[in-house]
Amino acid sequence: MASEGDSPAMRNFKFQRIIAAVGALLMLGKFLAYFLTNSVAILTDALESIVNVAAGIIGLYALYLTMQPADSSHPYGHGKVELISSSVEGSMIIIAGAMIVLESVLRFLSGDYTLRSLDLGLLIVAVAAAANFAMGYTAIRMGRSSNSVALEASGRHLCTDTYSSVGILIGLGLVLLLSHLGFDAYWIDPLMALVFGFLIVITGIRVLFRSMNGIMDGADEEIIKQVTRCVNHIRKPEILDVHHLRVNRYGASVHVDAHMTVPGDLTVKEAESFVNEFREEVTEALGGEVDITFMAEPCNSSHCRHCSRECDHRQAEFTGRRILGTQYVTRGDRRNHRHHRE
Repeated sequence: MASEGDSPAMRNFKFQRIIAAVGALLMLGKFLAYFLTNSVAILTDALESIVNVAAGIIGLYALYLTMQPADSSHPYGHGKVELISSSVEGSMIIIAGAMIVLESVLRFLSGDYTLRSLDLGLLIVAVAAAANFAMGYTAIRMGRSSNSVALEASGRHLCTDTYSSVGILIGLGLVLLLSHLGFDAYWIDPLMALVFGFLIVITGIRVLFRSMNGIMDGADEEIIKQVTRCVNHIRKPEILDVHHLRVNRYGASVHVDAHMTVPGDLTVKEAESFVNEFREEVTEALGGEVDITFMAEPCNSSHCRHCSRECDHRQAEFTGRRILGTQYVTRGDRRNHRHHRE
């Protein structure tokens, strides 16, 4: 699938190509199963496959853009296109779910429950479900390991499609069994489609909300916690305080900026060495490409209680270093924070 020398972005791109190609084949298979069976539940699966194919193509283009380097027009790179891709996919999932609900209601109103060749149709759906789950599970793992929102969204969509397929297989299998026993249970078909249509709409809403939160630079609490742990781990006695911490993720790239309070007699070169150590620590913790900007600020008399350095400007005795929590480092006005001691 991909050589070991490929970058994570290239591996994601190659796998997304496989998702798009296989998705097209599975879509054709599901529509064939629908025409063979006249099952609205299988039509549900087929309609969602259209979304899979369209989303796969959009995700492919998004991953291609994320591999492009930063330029003068996009100084932070092109990683945010993954969020746009994910939001489009979420919207398409919602539309597909709404179409499924509408078709189920129309089938109920018409009273047309005629089904045929269910055994062959169920076999096609089962094969498609197994292929979808294998691709979806792999896509989620690759997306998480490389911080690719687009690939993870594709994987979640494929897994959701698989769960829908399994439910359809169980429901239509029950219909087939009851029909062999002489019972008329064909009404189960549109009922299942209605239930799964609503579940698909809910999934689309979740994908859309997550994407919009990323586009609006919503705080990623997990990344902030990791960065804060790095701050406390590499802190030298000379780093008295860190505040105004901001973390943004653009695809696989993480951008960190903050204010760092240091003794006033510290040289620029010494302050830069602390930043370099911090950059290495964060890069190891988060992986990918890390861009860090720290603005050094000179200390004042309020920091003396938390500074162990000997200097001629001390105005209070050292009482202990301050532990920097996530709420502390992300707040702008450090005067309103509660002081903690180690």
